[in-house]
Amino acid sequence: MNKKVQLQDLGKKDYKETWDYQETLFKEIVDIKVQNRNANAKLPTPNFLLYVEHPHVYTLGKSGDMSNLLLSEKQLQEKGATFYKINRGGDITYHGPGQIVGYPILDLENFFTDIHKYLRLLEEAIILTLAEYGLKTERSPGETGVWFDVGTPFARKICAMGVRASRWVTMHGFALNVNANLGYFDNIVPCGIRGKAVTSMHVELGKEVNEDEVKHKIVAHFQHLFQAEIVS
Repeated sequence: MNKKVQLQDLGKKDYKETWDYQETLFKEIVDIKVQNRNANAKLPTPNFLLYVEHPHVYTLGKSGDMSNLLLSEKQLQEKGATFYKINRGGDITYHGPGQIVGYPILDLENFFTDIHKYLRLLEEAIILTLAEYGLKTERSPGETGVWFDVGTPFARKICAMGVRASRWVTMHGFALNVNANLGYFDNIVPCGIRGKAVTSMHVELGKEVNEDEVKHKIVAHFQHLFQAEIVS
């Protein structure tokens, strides 16, 4: 089992371009697995963790409801945003500047074969990272992601998650609001959940946050939780 995870920070990158790159890496892993099965071989499969910041974009998961996008095509253009229907789970979400987006492309057979556990560990990496800033977050039953004040009228989400997995290979991932412009969330029903707010680290802390520092903290927790070896 290969527990090495190649960390790649793509910087600012177009959503579709990044999605295509994810698909390339995903296919590379799946092809090796198929080859191993057909030839009864044991070639190691690689794992990746991509960091990226996208220009303003809305994405709708395969089970999502188009009515949760509250903008017309013209209004999207006016806001400088794009829109894509994609092949992850979940409903609609927003990505943009000031947000850390992480795409783990892992062969879970290198770690464990349990999608539920995979999602919970991704959430835990974010929860532990936020705790380092004195922010107490938690899970919301039945709602993937990381939240504040679950079960109260003040419930608000700080990190959205949506993944795809096939042959135990993952893609897509998490989006943590660090210094994000939350006004862009007003144009959707985030994750299809009405009546619950969205927040960002800079709002909760009352100051701008160093995004590179947050990335390092997430990687450290990810490495520990997945018992992985992060390589650059």
